[in-house]
Amino acid sequence: MKTRLSILVAALCSLAYFSYTERVAAADQADSSRPSASARPAPSDFFDPMGLVSPSRHGELTTLGTGFSFTEGPAVDKHGNVFFTDQPNDRIYRWDAGTGQISLFLQGTGRANGMAFDSDGNLIACADLHGELWKIHPDGSHEVLANNYGGKLLNGPNDVWIDPATGGMYITDPIFPRSYWDDTDPRKQAWEPTHSEQAATGKGGHVYYLRPGGGPLVRVTNEAMGWDADSWPNGVVGTPDGKKLYVNKWYYDNKGGTWVFDINPDGTLSNMRKFTDWGGDGMSMDELGNIYISNGTGVMAFDPKGKNILRIPITGGATNNTFAGRNDKTLFITGPVNSVTAVKMTVKGAPNW
Repeated sequence: MKTRLSILVAALCSLAYFSYTERVAAADQADSSRPSASARPAPSDFFDPMGLVSPSRHGELTTLGTGFSFTEGPAVDKHGNVFFTDQPNDRIYRWDAGTGQISLFLQGTGRANGMAFDSDGNLIACADLHGELWKIHPDGSHEVLANNYGGKLLNGPNDVWIDPATGGMYITDPIFPRSYWDDTDPRKQAWEPTHSEQAATGKGGHVYYLRPGGGPLVRVTNEAMGWDADSWPNGVVGTPDGKKLYVNKWYYDNKGGTWVFDINPDGTLSNMRKFTDWGGDGMSMDELGNIYISNGTGVMAFDPKGKNILRIPITGGATNNTFAGRNDKTLFITGPVNSVTAVKMTVKGAPNW
């Protein structure tokens, strides 16, 4: 009797584990087709008139992991795995797209924030402890790619996008005073910040470009094009052909705005125009050219003309997002801030390499 009972318990436990693993690895089970016009997704508070979210999981925000302090910087590798940061704890974690397991990749990250993988498999990280841009190698060692503009400290690199066409890197550099900055650090100040090493007055928030092969940073935003530097530039993403760059700004009400620029052959920007009044934090792009903005409401997507076509409400908001999974149809979200979550999609992310 005891033997039969033990077998039954073991079978039930195995079934429960399989069910859990299947759920967290949902990226591998995504539907291969778009929902038909007759598809009727379950009622949810998602706004999704274009059918971007998979009907099989519509309205479902899956928690992949929780118990963190402040998640950010999701970066997807060529296998669909995601590396993300827990900035207050100075750690980078790895989510495995096949098993759904989360493991520690690196402790001591320079307080990494936004990240992206380059074509060689190195993790490029905005490390704001000392206002640096890092290249983190697969073994965890790193080199500093940039730490100043014009010989002065950067505010604190926040997010990065790597142009697949050239390998050039764009970084946003807002001033968000950190408690972990040393008292002798000239950037340290009370909230709301009023000065920056990068401006005579105001926040000195700009976007910078690092050419392929390295070299000094190039400032690619300026007043002449209509850029207001007394602000917090935050999320950044571009088109796979390297022709357009989108930059948003953080503000208290999520209405910092998002702008789109033309990318010139030398990596500089031109033709700045307003894309949407909505702004926020980290951004991604899908294969159709839609822009996904994380902010205090959750995740919002906009078509290339700036029309809002998706809203995924998240209590506590979201800091960033990226497409991931073995088939690239999992929208991996850092948010709410103590967790990482995901939504199963019908579209893939835009190519990163």
